[in-house]
Amino acid sequence: MTTTNTIKTVLLLGLLSALLLVGGQAFGGRQGLYAGLGFAVLMNFAGYFFSDKIALRMYSAQPVTETDNAQVYQRVAPMVRNLCQRMEIPMPKLWLIPEESPNAFATGRNPKHASVAFTYGLLKLMDEREVEGVIAHELGHVKNRDILISSVAATIAAAITMLARMAFWFGGAGRDDENRGSALGGLFMLILAPIAAMLIQMAISRTREYAADASAARYTGTPYGLISALQKLENWSKRLPMEASPATAHMFIIKPFGGGALMRLFSTHPSTEERIARLQQLR
Repeated sequence: MTTTNTIKTVLLLGLLSALLLVGGQAFGGRQGLYAGLGFAVLMNFAGYFFSDKIALRMYSAQPVTETDNAQVYQRVAPMVRNLCQRMEIPMPKLWLIPEESPNAFATGRNPKHASVAFTYGLLKLMDEREVEGVIAHELGHVKNRDILISSVAATIAAAITMLARMAFWFGGAGRDDENRGSALGGLFMLILAPIAAMLIQMAISRTREYAADASAARYTGTPYGLISALQKLENWSKRLPMEASPATAHMFIIKPFGGGALMRLFSTHPSTEERIARLQQLR
């Protein structure tokens, strides 16, 4: 799985570069091509080293330490430490998202630079067994090294969507010389938003959620904590939808239910019913 995720990461970064170059030329001719090249280099660098920080900042995540959000730390840190010892991975940084809708995600480029974030609503809603199941699921992503490909895909989707919006507002360039793109440039860039969704769906296999679920059941010793957590997540996420960015929806343990049809387009999660059914087979 580690090798597969590495290959996917390289392919995604290559596709990002190609799309930015072609889109830049279509949007601004030769000058747009140079701008696309510069932006591709910047996004490749940011995608690898800073995608986790971008995702955490996007949701105003607050650090959870012995001094910051100390009560939360006292509750979850022993669980995390115990699970990390069982999984033989370093303890990740912990983050709290000030959001009532229950959810969680893991991010980072490798287990040594991993972070696990969970919402205030999740901690408020769930008991200790359920919280442990959710944390074990996210640590399963860390152990399976899903987090880099997940974080890079989020950065790529956000970058391409941003370019599509720029094209919508500013339109294509004129046709008066070879250094300026055609009027079709804006239309071309608008097509890139659904391509961003398709890239995520191609790169983020739904099997990664099943694998993380299985890891949670294995290292907690039972599937029932996560089963109960998934049932609550499914019900309460609908009642309290989270306005998450479609570019990062795939990172969460369960897809956020905000965003309407656009969010459904970006859906990369298997159904909760199927996940629960598979967990029940692990008894």
